[in-house]
Amino acid sequence: MTPSPRQRHVAVLDTVKAVLWSFIGLRRRADFERDVQKLNPVVVLATGVVMAFVFVGVLMLIVHWVVSP
Repeated sequence: MTPSPRQRHVAVLDTVKAVLWSFIGLRRRADFERDVQKLNPVVVLATGVVMAFVFVGVLMLIVHWVVSP
């Protein structure tokens, strides 16, 4: 059975939220356990890599903006 578009949208938001919380380093144990049971680890890994590249890109843009005359 394939998930509905709404279920996929919610899963994507849950994945992004879990990755953002892990970037910060703050996560309740119960939420972590729920994520382990609910989320696909490959999708979480891919989301983390993409978000890390976005983070580095934003930092580079900020540095470029600050040091440019």
